[in-house]
Amino acid sequence: MKNYDVVALGELLIDFTENGISGQGNPVYEANPGGAPCNVLAMLAKLGRKTAFIGKVGQDIFGNRLKAVLEEQGICTSGLVMDGEARTTLAFVETLPGGDRDFSFYRNPGADMLLREEELGEELLQSAGIFHFGTLSMTHEGVRSATRRAVAIARQSGALLSFDPNLRPPLWASLEEAREQVAYGLSQCHILKISDNELRWFTGEQDYDAGISRLRSQYDIPLILLSMGRDGSRAYSGRLRAEVPAFVQRGTVETTGAGDTFAACCLHHILEYGLEELTRERLVRMLTFANGAASIITTRKGALRVMPTGEEVEELIKQKSL
Repeated sequence: MKNYDVVALGELLIDFTENGISGQGNPVYEANPGGAPCNVLAMLAKLGRKTAFIGKVGQDIFGNRLKAVLEEQGICTSGLVMDGEARTTLAFVETLPGGDRDFSFYRNPGADMLLREEELGEELLQSAGIFHFGTLSMTHEGVRSATRRAVAIARQSGALLSFDPNLRPPLWASLEEAREQVAYGLSQCHILKISDNELRWFTGEQDYDAGISRLRSQYDIPLILLSMGRDGSRAYSGRLRAEVPAFVQRGTVETTGAGDTFAACCLHHILEYGLEELTRERLVRMLTFANGAASIITTRKGALRVMPTGEEVEELIKQKSL
């Protein structure tokens, strides 16, 4: 038995999202807590899972606020390092027509980039049922080494490894460097959550099944989860393939956190059934629940503090099935 269902490592930051226009005609930005790994943990915590985060923020206004928010959400912060010199990373998010986003990051350096191997909460990693990571903690050498060390500790301790590339091109010196680090993540994980555009970028295949086939020819990944936005999602496990349409809602505001919410719900189901006992029916049930949760989060500003409850997700699924 593990003390924590899921431990995640990576970025914790402030997403400044547009929230109206001031009386002078200027855009007003709301400071939403964010960061993909913590979005995942927040949804899992909402579903009753025990979670913990490993990362670094600045000892500043935003860092202190972020730590308080994690604790408010029931996420263990014993692995969160507060840096007295570096500042907490900020991201300004522009919502495009249709709900997609464009990011401008203030991270040169941000505190999350400065996590070191010796600052890792090794006891948390050894206590994880699932260890979840992405590539934003691999954009620079110091935090990259910490991430790889964390992966090694979690693997040695018997954790399942969950990986989400979460590609953000502006944060990389080059896309070739990004490709190398994504390849590392693919070589390590048992569970891969990848978006349609990331799959096409990495494999060069326009057809999704062809892209997944290419990935599987190079990497041994037991479960691949493909998010396709308004087109729904797919899961690939052994010879099984499942596809479920999205729950498209009229009240969509933005898509921030939708992929993280989807990934968290899938991890919730893996914790329930494991990777060895997956059937097509269970994959369909998993994707349906995950799509429903992701759909709800697109109707809300931000993500980390407004994750839906399991009851809300089930109610949406029930309504849509009538």
